[in-house]
Amino acid sequence: MVVRPKMNLEQYLPVLLFILIGTAIGVVPQVLGYILGPNRPDPAKNSPYECGFEAFEDARMKFDVRYYLVAILFILFDLETAFLFPWAVTLKQTGMAGFLVGLEFVVVLTVGFVYMWKKGALDWE
Repeated sequence: MVVRPKMNLEQYLPVLLFILIGTAIGVVPQVLGYILGPNRPDPAKNSPYECGFEAFEDARMKFDVRYYLVAILFILFDLETAFLFPWAVTLKQTGMAGFLVGLEFVVVLTVGFVYMWKKGALDWE
């Protein structure tokens, strides 16, 4: 006769609660928005819209690369400036060394921005 140890399900209760609460936080607002939100469709709202270009032209038309370049530069600089928030929060703990490293980061960011500006990457025409 094989004796199996009794499984303690109480250990899994926090994990189960975490999964249920996380799912509820993700699903309940969407369901409430669908139920309570206004629904007044019109032809303009139902039309497809992508990348700032009209959707009623030829699907094989060439896109201007400058639009994508500006979008990529925006994401790049946006992510880089997001690093400034944790740096500012921990500035007291890091002291002068942390300040100088942050200053170097900002200088490199500024040099890159000026370089892109001088190259005309931010100009539409």
